[in-house]
Amino acid sequence: MILLQKIRNFIWSKRFLKNFGILIAIYVLLYFGAQWYLSARTNSGQRIEVPELIGKNAKNIEALMGDLPLQVEILDSIYDPTKVEGTILEQDPSPTKKSEVYVKEGRTIRIRVSKRTQLVEVPDLVNKSQRFAETVLRNRSFKYRPEYKPSVESDGAVMQQLYQGKPIAPGTKIPIGSTIKLVIGRNEVGIPLEVPNLYGMSIVEAKDRVAAMTNMELYIVCNGCISKSDTLAARVKSQSPEYTEGAVVASGSSITIYATKDEGNPQ
Repeated sequence: MILLQKIRNFIWSKRFLKNFGILIAIYVLLYFGAQWYLSARTNSGQRIEVPELIGKNAKNIEALMGDLPLQVEILDSIYDPTKVEGTILEQDPSPTKKSEVYVKEGRTIRIRVSKRTQLVEVPDLVNKSQRFAETVLRNRSFKYRPEYKPSVESDGAVMQQLYQGKPIAPGTKIPIGSTIKLVIGRNEVGIPLEVPNLYGMSIVEAKDRVAAMTNMELYIVCNGCISKSDTLAARVKSQSPEYTEGAVVASGSSITIYATKDEGNPQ
């Protein structure tokens, strides 16, 4: 009983009540001070709607965001040739109207945009077979165009790989879908071809006829051809080798024609 009486007297003493009141005041100040600080620092209570950016173009991002106190960051670009360059494909966070998620001032919206060009490394195809080279190019989404060149050593193999008319080194990055020319060796030297009959043809007709043959060259001798109109009016009067039925010439050879301006045609 004496102990309880002493405790009661201590609790109701002025000294204890004064110290207890000070502790309560400090606690209240700390609590409300912390609430104010957190509210000021974290924008507590703000509910900003995230706009719908998917399908819009990143070039117009300022107009799309307007006065919204939000930031936009482009994470990366995704190859999509079906979309206009810069079309927004993804965003995080998602638009509020779909996710029902609101954000606070200063939040960053991260987006991914489309690009129409993707760079792909050119493989090393020299000395590879034509079939292998074409398969590799297809797998990398390249186009290709074969061109054949007489060669005994490289028959059926790639001798050169060209891009825009120039040799291209393996590992070089070029746009996906580009066309690579494959110069492929073909053992055609010495294959017998029938000698064409070019007599009476115009020079243009003779060129087309020889160009349709495999690996043949045409040399033109035109007597009296001074102007372009003379050349257009000229006709083949003879050729070497001469045409006879059943005559053949080896591929890789040349044919020479001797043309003369046809006086019967007006200039």
